[in-house]
Amino acid sequence: MTDLAALIEGVMAVEPDAPAVEWEGRWLDWRGLASRIAAVRAVLDRLELPQGARVGIMLRNRLPQLQALYAVVLRGDCLVTVNPTYPDAVVAADIAGLDLAVVIAELADLERPGMEEALSRTGTAVIALPGAWEGEPLLRHSREPGAARCPATPATMIEMLTSGTTGTPKRVALTRRAFRESFEATLHYEHRSGDTAPVLRSGVQILVAPLTHIGGIWSALNSVAGGRRIVLLEKFAVAPWHRAVATYRPAVAGATAAGLRMILDADLPRKDLASLRALIAGTAAVDPATIDTFLDRYGIPVLTNYGATEFAGPVAGWSLLDFKAHWGDRRGSVGRLHAGVEARVVDAASGAVLPPMADGVLELRSTQLPDPDRWFRTTDLARLAEDGFLWITGRADAAIIRGGFKVHPAELVSALEAHPDVREAVVVGLPDARLGAVPVAAVMLRAGVSAPADSELDAFLRARLLPYQLPVFVAVVDDVPRTGSMKPILPDVAMLIERLRTQGDSSC
Repeated sequence: MTDLAALIEGVMAVEPDAPAVEWEGRWLDWRGLASRIAAVRAVLDRLELPQGARVGIMLRNRLPQLQALYAVVLRGDCLVTVNPTYPDAVVAADIAGLDLAVVIAELADLERPGMEEALSRTGTAVIALPGAWEGEPLLRHSREPGAARCPATPATMIEMLTSGTTGTPKRVALTRRAFRESFEATLHYEHRSGDTAPVLRSGVQILVAPLTHIGGIWSALNSVAGGRRIVLLEKFAVAPWHRAVATYRPAVAGATAAGLRMILDADLPRKDLASLRALIAGTAAVDPATIDTFLDRYGIPVLTNYGATEFAGPVAGWSLLDFKAHWGDRRGSVGRLHAGVEARVVDAASGAVLPPMADGVLELRSTQLPDPDRWFRTTDLARLAEDGFLWITGRADAAIIRGGFKVHPAELVSALEAHPDVREAVVVGLPDARLGAVPVAAVMLRAGVSAPADSELDAFLRARLLPYQLPVFVAVVDDVPRTGSMKPILPDVAMLIERLRTQGDSSC
């Protein structure tokens, strides 16, 4: 079984003067990365934390946060992810309820409204990171003995914040065992078959997936453990991604479904992408037509995969060999199940196992899952071939997947109905060529009030929701289509909103 911490430390010692991470146009070598990690570890060591202490990091795709992530993993602490893109009040409430031993964050994030009160209330120690290249991590507050419960969890590697399947944000505990299994399951993509000796590779990983998401953390750990240089981008945009590919000529790069469409829309020169043997696409379903277009225009296969936070990474995916051999007859699949992963498709109502290629709800069993001995029912509709190729055909819940981000209608409904003028809200998803789907809403007003101005409603929602949760259109209506029991008929609501949106009318 691979020891990820030992492997990462071994990689950093292979050739210390070789480049390791590029951020904001500057390179840091492996010695510099090891030194920065050691600086964070030294501050943590001063706190004399128990083994497996829960350490929160407000993660952004920036070098100081990346080095803190590695420091926590190498120490054997439990990394608790905190998403700083949430509104101030949401982040402060999250911190207040976590009972963390330590919180690590940029000074600017620590100075946000409500943060100091939340941290002092729990007695959480605070380590401030520099917001740029220069500067050292500083211990701002030591933990007051007994002020925070700070339960240690030695078997857990990461508590990953996810919106889950119920619509209520929660954290999923990912064990060290699950991460090791996930890492080893992907070795077949590189034809390494268990060879995990520390080595530096010529490849470059463009790290653009958010570190607050499982794809971002998994890539950050997998890249450095694999001895690859990292080009760290704060978020995806065509221009910096294009520059990184054209400059460093990676053999493989990643992009979301939305990113693929943006690259195609930009019509980048074929020669600039000539180094790419493949593109890896996860987080959201990719239209097979997009894959075909990429293949036709650039000659580059797009290798999709399927995973989730609960799985500690992907459980199925396309290898380059499989793509070349089977894309024609397995078009639209998310790839083949990884070794050690069992899957079955069941009837949603009865739970009966369905025959190959029948549509139903996907269930999985694997050592990557929290309970490796039980079948885990996902919220995805799927088809499964006898040879292990998997198709994801839809969702069994009402979640809207917007560019790889899960939007639960219930959260948006709650925010809309918190507005004093809104009596009832209904939220549905509409197809979108770039993002896959986007949330839209129909609202019914309280008697005697006028519709709020678009700008006022937008400001109201932005204070309560993440940017990707915001509706792209809100229709004010007298009522929505309903069943005899007064439940909204969601397909009819979607048709109504689409018609109003097309007409440019936000009221009815």
